[in-house]
Amino acid sequence: MSHPALSVSSLSKTYRTGLLRRSTVEALAEVSLEVEQGAIFGLLGPNGAGKTTLVKILLGLVTPTSGTAHLFDRPAGDPAARDRIGFVPENHRFPGFFTAVQTLHAYGRLADVPRDVRAERIPVLLERLDLDGREDSKVKTFSKGMLQRLGLAQALLSDPDLLFLDEPTGGVDPVGRRAIRDIVLELRDEGKTIFLNSHLLSEVEKVCTQIAILRDGSLVRRGSVEELTAVERVYELVATPVPDPLLDDSDFALRPAPDGSSSTPDLEQYRVRADDRTTLNAVLDRLRRAEVEIESITPLRQSLEDYFIDVVDTPS
Repeated sequence: MSHPALSVSSLSKTYRTGLLRRSTVEALAEVSLEVEQGAIFGLLGPNGAGKTTLVKILLGLVTPTSGTAHLFDRPAGDPAARDRIGFVPENHRFPGFFTAVQTLHAYGRLADVPRDVRAERIPVLLERLDLDGREDSKVKTFSKGMLQRLGLAQALLSDPDLLFLDEPTGGVDPVGRRAIRDIVLELRDEGKTIFLNSHLLSEVEKVCTQIAILRDGSLVRRGSVEELTAVERVYELVATPVPDPLLDDSDFALRPAPDGSSSTPDLEQYRVRADDRTTLNAVLDRLRRAEVEIESITPLRQSLEDYFIDVVDTPS
């Protein structure tokens, strides 16, 4: 059985502050989570929630006060674990006087990627990330989107199994965001694990298979986007028009949707509130007896942004 790409158990981190370092700030409090190999995992939270501290611990840059963190069953920071990860930090800076090729060779040497391997991989990565033709251009001439793609090329040069991306689409225009999103999905399809830290919730919603939300150093939510954004006990139903007597029945758990009309002619949208499957089936049976043709029924979902705001604004 394969080990999780990363696992964290009862992880806490306390910093000492103040002139005499007598005060303390708890950045993480008993955080536990696992990310399976091949997942795209999104870490969310407001500023100061502990996201950066958690990522630094996973990268081996910060030591936890208590608890454990493992990458592929090796302690975070262990050389064997570091050899399997790539990292694209937020607002990374490359020397502007380097060309794209020089940049990748320099960072490849720092990562102990052999020269012959670099010579083989760099042209492939530049082409894949749509930077071919700019390989000899100075980095200082690159747009924000190009710099982000160059950062991805740098992180992929060692062919990592786990990729940490910190705000990979921040400051990038919509076309650039889509290009980076497509690359992330391709990497997932190749079996790589992606750990994504982003405030662009619309992007997270499009690519992540699992998310977790940190608030005040504690893990407050964890699950799939579909699970977390489902509106409890409410379904959206598309059907032929429901007879008025049914809609006028106060005991009938179906009402027109706020927008009402469907994009398909002769169909309307409705909302069904059902506490259990028995109630839902009873509603559907009554509609069928009234000769209403049901096109589809799906759980009603809210946007990830709305869900996130609800979670972080809820008093502890």
